[in-house]
Parts: sequence; C-alpha cells; structure tokens
Amino acid sequence: MTEVTFDLLGKTRELVSPLLDSTQWNGFEFRDGDVVVNTYGKSGTTWTQAILVQLLHGAPEAPRVNNICRWIDCGFGQEGRLEAIAAQKHRRILKSHLPLDAMGISPTAKYIHVSRDGRDVACSTHNHLFNSVDGFYDMLNSSPNAAGLPLERPTDDLRANFHDWVETSAFMGAEFFDVTRGWWDVRDLPNVYLLHYQNLKDDLPGQVRRLADFLDIELDADLLGKVLEHVSFDHMKKHAETMFPDLPLKRGGSDFINKGTNGRWRDILTAQDIAKYEARALAELGEDCAHWVATGEMR
Repeated sequence: MTEVTFDLLGKTRELVSPLLDSTQWNGFEFRDGDVVVNTYGKSGTTWTQAILVQLLHGAPEAPRVNNICRWIDCGFGQEGRLEAIAAQKHRRILKSHLPLDAMGISPTAKYIHVSRDGRDVACSTHNHLFNSVDGFYDMLNSSPNAAGLPLERPTDDLRANFHDWVETSAFMGAEFFDVTRGWWDVRDLPNVYLLHYQNLKDDLPGQVRRLADFLDIELDADLLGKVLEHVSFDHMKKHAETMFPDLPLKRGGSDFINKGTNGRWRDILTAQDIAKYEARALAELGEDCAHWVATGEMR
C-alpha cells in the first residue's frame, strides 16, 4: 500500500464525515497573517470569532461573522467556499473543528485553539442539537459520508445525553479529548495560542489584549472599548440575527447565542457522573492538560 504524505506539519490522516472534511486543507494556499480558530464545537468558537473580527476590522457594530470567518473544513455547503476564501482581500480568519492530526499546521498562519470544560461542552452541545431544525438532520443523514448514521435529535434528558457524550465525546467524527490533546501537545509553538472559555469569562479585557498582542494588532483604549462592547453577551444576543443569520436552529441566532454561562452541569450531574467524566479526562489528557481544561489555569 502506498503511504500517503501530506503537505502540512503534523497531518497524518483524513477525517471525512457529513459535518467535517479534512481534505479541504490539502493544497490550501496560506497567506502571511492568516488566523485559524480551532475548537471542538461549543467551546467558545463564536465568541472568539467575534473578538477576532472586531480586532481585525475596526470594531463594526454587528458584522456577519460567518461571512468573514469561514468554516473551511465544514463537510457540507462546500461549493464556492474555497473560492470565496481566496477572494478575501483582508487578513483572513478561518474556522476549524478538526483534531490537529487531521489538519496540520502551516508556519505561515497563526493558530488559536479554544477549549472549555468538557461538562460545559456536553451541555452546550445538547442544547445545540436539541434545538436544530429537522432539515439539519435530513441534510446530514442524506450525505454520502453518512456511515454509522442516522443521526437523531437527542431527547430532552440532559443527564442521559451527558453519559452518552462521556462514552464517546464525539460529534460527527471529531472527539473532544482527541482535539484537545493534539493542540495541548503543540502549545509551545510560537504560532499557537491556547485560549480557554473560562478565561474569557473571568478577564475579557485581558484576553482581548493578549490576542491582539499574539496577532500583532495595535490596540488602543478606544478600540478595546468598542471591542468589549460589541462582543458582550447582551450585544451579541441583541444582534444575533444580523451577526449569525441563516443558522439551522429553531430560533436562529437566538438559539446559537444561548446562555453564555458555565457550570450548568453542577445542578444536573451526580457525584458519580462527575467522577466518571473526571476519570476519563485524566486518562485521556494527563494531569496538567485535564486541569487546564477544567479550570483554564495552566501549570
């Protein structure tokens, strides 16, 4: 069998599902200044995208974030996407939900990986899937890459769905611990920045400053003030239909910008549930990474 080689550092495999398509990175022409936002879904992707759009585009009040920051490795709606990205004249922001070994790293780009406590991710994922429109499931289940489906809407039993998530921590091909572990392992690369959802909650001004510094963006007090106003939960919720239109959710952008809180699992999960998750996180990630994912604190 012929060994397959890839042109990006760290890429060793393809991951193709109805939701994800790692082949979109093959041969992609990076430009100096490209920014890639990578997450396991529901980890703070949207918030980070909004911050970056604000920083790079002069803090517009209600930009169409997904038109500026394209999800390059999305498994559906691919027609014209790469051409649209190539046509962008401004500094580009690209979104990815892939594990590192399915996408690789270019020395030309800067990468921001966003993580969040897996228990919060599980709650947010359940909300997203529970509130998706029927057409979303029809589209995914009719995909030629729909092996192992049908995918069905989850029940409203969040605790039962949490147990299912802990067993696999996967959605349509990407697995939470796999995605997290890969980026943790390259955290010391100069073009990689690890960001945690809890840090955004605890110190948004400080995190915006650090992101601006990482991306070599000049940030004065006026721009910082506008960015903070425009990426506040209340502002994004108010302008959700403008900033995040055409989403396959029952209430559109309003469902996409949900509660913006952490720790909802504390009122739902038992001590045994929590111990089960923590044991898997420790086994999959190791002590230091598991601590960072749970708290946002690096040690």
